Amino acid sequence: MKGLELVSMGWILGAGLSVLSAQDQIGIFDRSTDIGEVKKAGSVEYLSEDQTYTISGSGTNMWFGNDAFHYLWTTLQGDFILRTQVKFIGTGTDPHRKVGWIVKNNLDPNSKHVNATTHGDGLTSLQYRREVGADTEEIISDATSPDIIQLERKGDMYIMSTAKFGEEFTSVVLNDLALDNEVYVGIYVCSHNPDVIESAMYSNVRIIRPATADFRPYRDYIGSNLEIMDVRSGLRKIIYRSAHSIQAPNWTVDGKRLIYNSKGHLYNYELASNSISPLNTGFAVNNNNDHVLTFDGTLLGISNHNQKEGGTSAIYYLPVGGDSLPKMVTKPGLGASYFHGWSPDNKKMVFTGNRDGVFNIHTIEVATGKEEKLTDLSTLDDGPEYSPDGAYVFFNSTRTGKMKLWRMKANGAEQTQLTFDEYNDWFPHISPDKKWIAFISFPKDIDPNEHPFYKHCLLRIMPYEGGKPKVIAYIYGGQGSINVPSWSPDSTKIAFVTNTQL
Repeated sequence: MKGLELVSMGWILGAGLSVLSAQDQIGIFDRSTDIGEVKKAGSVEYLSEDQTYTISGSGTNMWFGNDAFHYLWTTLQGDFILRTQVKFIGTGTDPHRKVGWIVKNNLDPNSKHVNATTHGDGLTSLQYRREVGADTEEIISDATSPDIIQLERKGDMYIMSTAKFGEEFTSVVLNDLALDNEVYVGIYVCSHNPDVIESAMYSNVRIIRPATADFRPYRDYIGSNLEIMDVRSGLRKIIYRSAHSIQAPNWTVDGKRLIYNSKGHLYNYELASNSISPLNTGFAVNNNNDHVLTFDGTLLGISNHNQKEGGTSAIYYLPVGGDSLPKMVTKPGLGASYFHGWSPDNKKMVFTGNRDGVFNIHTIEVATGKEEKLTDLSTLDDGPEYSPDGAYVFFNSTRTGKMKLWRMKANGAEQTQLTFDEYNDWFPHISPDKKWIAFISFPKDIDPNEHPFYKHCLLRIMPYEGGKPKVIAYIYGGQGSINVPSWSPDSTKIAFVTNTQL
């Protein structure tokens, strides 16, 4: 099977059988280890094609002074966020079998630890051992049989957040567990019954090192993961990791590449070869993350901070191949302009414009530079995008308090609110088949006028006609994660960016 590695008792089965070297890893983890006395050895299968892990292990009740289970681990220092999607394989033997994340001071069976776990019978709890060899304690969650398990460490505080895929998190908090700064972290299986092996599959496994508390927005940046997700299943794959800030991937209409920006420049990511090359934008090398392709894929619109205009963002376009200089569309001196979408006939561009100190939605004729204001309120309107048939413009607005999604006719008429809950929703992106709206939801407690970096966010979808949103991804990101249209041409996948210190 392509990309399959079987790890058991210190051996790896790939192209051939060999002893693990000091540098061998299992996906993002260092090693696979049986903790404590187990009757049956555990194992791990890693499928690199899907970045999924199947863990099999035996063990005994992880409750008293010693534990026994199979552990797939790495080492970390400081604060972190651990997240995964997990499911048991088969009906299982014991209702108390366990899966989840466990953080340990060492690999001893009686180590101090914290364990975000769900059981075969659905019990979900944050379990912990305060002292070496002490009995385990727990905080029971209201959640039952979650698919998503997240464990976050902030100093001596641990937050377990769990959800069934598509729903919001339920969280419990442990405030005062003093583990070492240097810890082992990983995913595991415990059968509870020492005579049997239980198995579970882990997908979308992420180890995130968040931004520091003194992070300065738009001045300090952490690393980035370029990801592709199958929208129906929620299965995600990281295709590129960068220590730089990368943002806003577009999917080209031929499905062959992504276009993203980093440090003011645009880049091509070839999906077949995984190669990266600069996209030539001539003098426009201070681009923000508002680049969008025409529906036919022939032209690329950009927002570039033109130093001749005092650094104000202006709108340009150029052939998608980047073989000629960008042509400026907005007129100098009118105010900052941030591009977001093309009309299907390539004749108009829709953008967020600061005119007279207020950001509203405008269109501009490509040939003449003539502007038309579609919204006219003192609150912030942003993120406009045409529907594939050109009949509507979708956007986000703070006019009702929170940042919410809206729709209006292409001439600005019949402005209608689409989302209504307590999140702050940005950047509606319409699937090419016109069935879905994908967008990012920022936390409920942020200033609705901001779309900040480095937060716990949700990627959600809702039907094109409107309806209840559904979560499709739980991410650490925000600004730059999904600012631009990023659906695959067949409407089955989305590209986006998440963040972590690398």
